[in-house]
This record gives sequence, structure tokens and C-alpha cells, in this order.
Amino acid sequence: MKKSAFFLAALCSGTLLLGSCNSDKSADTTATTTQNTTVATDSAAAGMAGMDHSKMADGAAAASPLVASMNDMMAKMDALKPMGNTDHDFAHMMMEHHKGAVAMADIELRDGKDATMRQMAGKIKADQQKEIGEMEPIAERLDSAPTNYKPQDPADPFTSAMKASMDGMMKNMPPMVADADLNFNMLMTVHHQSAVDMAKAEVAHGKDSKLKEMAQMMIDAQQKEIQQFKAWHARNAGKMKAAAVFECPMNDGGQSAAPGKCPKCGMDLEKKA
Repeated sequence: MKKSAFFLAALCSGTLLLGSCNSDKSADTTATTTQNTTVATDSAAAGMAGMDHSKMADGAAAASPLVASMNDMMAKMDALKPMGNTDHDFAHMMMEHHKGAVAMADIELRDGKDATMRQMAGKIKADQQKEIGEMEPIAERLDSAPTNYKPQDPADPFTSAMKASMDGMMKNMPPMVADADLNFNMLMTVHHQSAVDMAKAEVAHGKDSKLKEMAQMMIDAQQKEIQQFKAWHARNAGKMKAAAVFECPMNDGGQSAAPGKCPKCGMDLEKKA
């Protein structure tokens, strides 16, 4: 099957999530962290117009397994290139997006304590694995589909809508806190919203009836879950305690959310007062 997808070469109009702020493409994005929850991506691929991963927000990714899973998802989406067919490109991009949600759900099932969040994680994992399985044959069938939009044109309606879906996720990334369930809740809320926005783009601009039907089902299901996440968050906001930050005594920018060695100079990190 061709890998196509998309926009992540460009998904960042100045807001993605990086392990270091400029052109540092170190793979160890979970070791160099701050409380800004930002996702690292590689800027090498250039698939869509108007997107440039070299222009990221300042700050490093929080040392969180959830953020690491987001980094991995974004890197894989970034490696995909758009074919120029709305249905084909949506399917490939959404499959990687779903795989990111599955990875996040696995982390919640491993680390989370709250029964409601764990139950939602289990449902999300099952639902999105099922949808991945349903999208795979559709995506393969569409590998030879004709082009019907312009990935390099920022004014193209589908290109613009898909880019906006990812920009919104990056813009609304929350800072990590000390509670694993809250982190899952907050990250999955913005992750779901980007999926809803992507699915709306497919409903509006896609041509494949089966895929458009699936996209509408995603919208309905994930909007409902977003409301459940927000309601739970309102009841549990008292647990919002910032995660500890450990910094290098040499003030070289090395940081982490856990004790350890500075990734830049190797000295022991010290807890920030």
C-alpha cells in the first residue's frame, strides 16, 4: 500500500511540539523537557503548502510518555506524502492519527488510576483499532484514485481544512501536570478535536461514500467523548498540580520532568524550586 498522508510536513505554522526550539532534531525528545507540552517533529518532509516544521514554538516537550506517543504519531504522519486525492490522503492520515490515540490509550491503561478514564481509554482503543481495520482496505483501494485537490496550494479548501485541524491541535496543547489521568484527559481532548476537524473536511470534500460515512460516524462518536472528557475534567480540576521540573545547574537549557542527567552536559539535574 502506498503511504500517503499528509500535511505533517507542514502542519506547523509556528506551533508544533519540539524537543528543542530551533533545528535540533534529536530523537531523545522525552529527555529534554519543560512544562510546555509540545510535540517534536522532523522538518525534512515538505508535503503541503504553508506548513514548515522549522518554525516551531519555543520550549521542549514534557518528559511524558503521552507526549512521546504524540511525538511518534506526528513523526509518522510527517513522513507521509499527499497523493492529491482527498479520500486517499484522509484515510492514510487518519489511520496514523488513530494509531496515536491507541498508543495514548495503552499508556492510560498502564499508568492511569481513575476508573472512568481507564474505561474511556479501553473503548477508544477498541473503537479506533476497529476503524483502522476498516480504513485499510479502503485506503489500498484508493491508491490509484485520480487527483482531485492541490496539496501544494494553501488556498485549496481541503488542504486548508486539513492544515487547520492540525494547527488547532498544536495551538491547544495543554501543559502536563502530575496526575496521569488528567494528562490523558487533556491530551485526548485536543487529539479528538483534531480528528473531528479532519473528519469534517472529509465529509465536506471527500468523494468516497463509504469513507464519508465513516468520517461522519467519527464526528458523532468523538464529539460525544469530548463532552465526556470535559465533564470529567470539570469534576477533577482540583488535581491540577504542575509536574516537577528538574533543571541543569549549568543553566544550559537541559530540563526534564524526572530526576536524571542533563542531556546536554551530563550533570545531575536539580529540582526547580
